Amino acid sequence: MRALIQRVQHGSVISDGVITGKISRGMVVLLGIARGDAVADAQYLARRTANIRIFNDESGTMNLSMLDVASEALVVSQFTLYADTLKGNRPSYMAAAPPEEAEPLYNAFVLHLGELIGAEHVQTGVFRSDMRVEIINDGPVTILIESK
Repeated sequence: MRALIQRVQHGSVISDGVITGKISRGMVVLLGIARGDAVADAQYLARRTANIRIFNDESGTMNLSMLDVASEALVVSQFTLYADTLKGNRPSYMAAAPPEEAEPLYNAFVLHLGELIGAEHVQTGVFRSDMRVEIINDGPVTILIESK
C-alpha cells in the first residue's frame, strides 16, 4: 500500500459535479492499494500518516504531526500509484489491487485514520469514480510512504 501525502492549505474533491470532500489546513492523501495488501497495511499507513511530522513548529522546523496541530485529511483512492512504466508508453496497472479487493482496504484506512485524528477531521473522495481533485500544496511538501 502506498500513500502519497501532500501538506496543503486547502484540498477538495468533486465527483459527478458534487463536492464530496473538502478540507482546509492538513493533508491530501492519495492512497494506492496493491494486490495482496491487507488490513494490517491500511492500519500501519494510517498510523504513519497521523504521526508523520511535516507541519512546522514555532521555529519553522517540520517537527509536528496531525496529532499536534489542528489539521484535516482528505483521502482519495489512487490506483495509478501502482503504474508500471518500464515497458512501452502505456502504463500497466497489474500491481494495483482490483476494486473489490481495494475498496474494503481503502475504507479500513479511512476508518483507522478517523480513529486516530477524529472521524470529523477525515474527508474522502468517492471510490472508483472520476474525480476532480483541487490541491493547494503548502511548501510544497509531498512525501511517499509505503507499507512494505
